[in-house]
Amino acid sequence: MVSAESVKARAQQLGFDLCGVASAGDHPELAFLRQWLDRGFAGRMTSLNRTAAVRADVRRWLPSARSVIVVACSYATAEPDGPTPEDGPRGQVARYARGGDYHEIVGQRLKTMADWLRQEAGPDVSVRWSADTGPVQEKVYARRAGLGWTGKHTLVINPRFGSWIVLGVIATDLALEPDLPIEDRCGTCRRCLEACPTGAIVEPFVLDARRCLACLTIELRGSIPPDQRADVGRHLFGCDICQEVCPHNAGVALSSRSRWQPRPELEQASLHRLWSAADAELERVIAGTPVSRIGVSGLRRNLAVAIGNSGDPAPLRPSKPADGGSGTHGGAETAAGDPARPSVSDPVVAEHTEWARRRRA
Repeated sequence: MVSAESVKARAQQLGFDLCGVASAGDHPELAFLRQWLDRGFAGRMTSLNRTAAVRADVRRWLPSARSVIVVACSYATAEPDGPTPEDGPRGQVARYARGGDYHEIVGQRLKTMADWLRQEAGPDVSVRWSADTGPVQEKVYARRAGLGWTGKHTLVINPRFGSWIVLGVIATDLALEPDLPIEDRCGTCRRCLEACPTGAIVEPFVLDARRCLACLTIELRGSIPPDQRADVGRHLFGCDICQEVCPHNAGVALSSRSRWQPRPELEQASLHRLWSAADAELERVIAGTPVSRIGVSGLRRNLAVAIGNSGDPAPLRPSKPADGGSGTHGGAETAAGDPARPSVSDPVVAEHTEWARRRRA
């Protein structure tokens, strides 16, 4: 017989750091999404509007759902040492994106856990899982399952791991004993609101995604609005500022699991080295990481902005190609098809490159 205790034991065996159970009831917090969307805070993330009705209740995703199993993995790793002089300015990649792709890591484990549930409870059991890939409000169910409370920066904070966690859920028609929620422990603290450089946390627990650096560098496709490019600073993918200042993230346990360990190129994130790398090399660097979501062109767009904001635009200056022909190494034009040179022919990349040059001309 499958119980909440056996589910948690299996989750631990599979490498999850946390596991809890929430009921699939009509929780009042689920209604906030519709209010948030109506205020326009989703910006260009139109998919949230399309799936809002399903996200309003997990039972619209799995009609027979009675329980939601919520799991979490800590991705906290040690911060790198300061850049060496020859590296030049350094960009910033969010911690969760420096190593393996959590969608894949968590997804593989959830699939294994779902197969185990079917084996233990019988083939007629209904199971559906999501590793931040389905129309489910994971954070609501994580709080209900006792994994943590919702911080004012809108992220789930666990007493042991802080907010450095990624979530996954399994909805099932099994009636499992739910856990008790953890009470809010943020108190009167407003550090995350005060530290956000763009004021994206417009009030406690409310994020305006249109201003969020994570959304600007990841979710926003095409051109970053010119009046927001300076705000991006040196962020290449995501932003951890609101988490870095959170007192509940101080001294948390660091993960030793190999798949979360950062790749040196993304941990150090030398702007000069990344910009001068050929496209094939950048593909290698981001393959199998969350950064692959924006692709090489998206990364080059963000690199151009970060270099423009760094005060050291040297990599963007035109130079004569080795074959003596026309073009710019690290500029908007290169010899087509040459794998030894970076290709930035994408018009969006070219636009941001020119902006960065003018900014530091």
